[in-house]
Amino acid sequence: MTTTAVRKPPTGVGVRGRWLHPVAWWLWALGLATAASRTTNPALLILIVVVAGTVVAARRPQAPWSRSFGVFLRLGLIIVAIRVVFQVVFGLPQGTTVLVTLPTVDLPDWLAGVRLGGSITAESLVFALYDGLRLATVLACLGAASSLASPYRLLKAMPAALYEVGVSVVVALSFAPALVTDLQRVRTARRLRGRPTSGIRGLTGSAMPVFSGALDRSIALAAAMDSRGYGRMADLSPRDRRITAALVLGGLLGTCLGLYVLLDGSIAAPAGLPVFLLGLAAALLGLLRGGRRNTRTRYRPDPWRTPEWITAASGCAAAAAAVVQGIVDPSALNPAVTPMTWPQVPIIAVVGTLIALLPAWLTPEPPGIVRSGSASDTSTTSPETGVAV
Repeated sequence: MTTTAVRKPPTGVGVRGRWLHPVAWWLWALGLATAASRTTNPALLILIVVVAGTVVAARRPQAPWSRSFGVFLRLGLIIVAIRVVFQVVFGLPQGTTVLVTLPTVDLPDWLAGVRLGGSITAESLVFALYDGLRLATVLACLGAASSLASPYRLLKAMPAALYEVGVSVVVALSFAPALVTDLQRVRTARRLRGRPTSGIRGLTGSAMPVFSGALDRSIALAAAMDSRGYGRMADLSPRDRRITAALVLGGLLGTCLGLYVLLDGSIAAPAGLPVFLLGLAAALLGLLRGGRRNTRTRYRPDPWRTPEWITAASGCAAAAAAVVQGIVDPSALNPAVTPMTWPQVPIIAVVGTLIALLPAWLTPEPPGIVRSGSASDTSTTSPETGVAV
């Protein structure tokens, strides 16, 4: 009598997870971006960046497009610096705390409201810093979504009626990560050849190969889309096309108008709720009708389960907390600069932002990730499609 030994998996090996639905990551990131767009409080903005960075560090997959968060952070710092410089050179002074006075240049009457030089006040610099930090935080949230959600899986999740638009959006979203990958590859090759990788010479030497790679990639993408029958549609009557277009266009306009009314603190929020709901219903109906003209099928679609609900809800909680904070205590979200006051701690918005940390622990790890100190996993992950092999 022979016995067959059952081979156990090696201890310490990271458990293969699954990919979270990309729409859940984008809803989470858009919720954080909405919260950031409603405040100039530096404490809350920095907290949003820390939350986004923590989740990215915990759930970032091993793929080329997952390294875009750092690029967006550096881009945000550049935007903050540019915003401060523009305030110094062109902005009108605010407050009375003069730090330095620059030489002024007389401008014609048709440039009224614009000045060159003059007094630089501390209030103006603080206002520019707050405003630039808000835009940088919004970019960091979008960079977090680009690092966590695979653009290829996002394209699979697009509704059939928005497939063409989705292809354009996905190509645009994958442009920055692809450029980062090409730049790293070119700089590595230049370093191996003993050529400079920094400064003006390094930048000029790397620009042409990066642009050439982007052009080659676009040509290959166009050929692949053409070979796969991109743009083929089912025949629909002109009446159905007109009804679908009217529903989608009217629904999107109503949704955007309702969202603007809901998120703008100067307008009563209840007035925008019916417009938002009607616009959303019309848009969904139009998308369902428009999906009949696209005969595309999905292979192994991503599931939407409890982790996806948690991720989307945590991002919505951050946005809702910022809206509630603006109703209860708007001064905590936008600290005054004339006169300058120390920023308050918006408790409600802070709690909502901390809720957005839940995806760092309550979502599955992407496939192919092995924790530090563990044995090597035998599974690999395709860097292009994000599929575990």
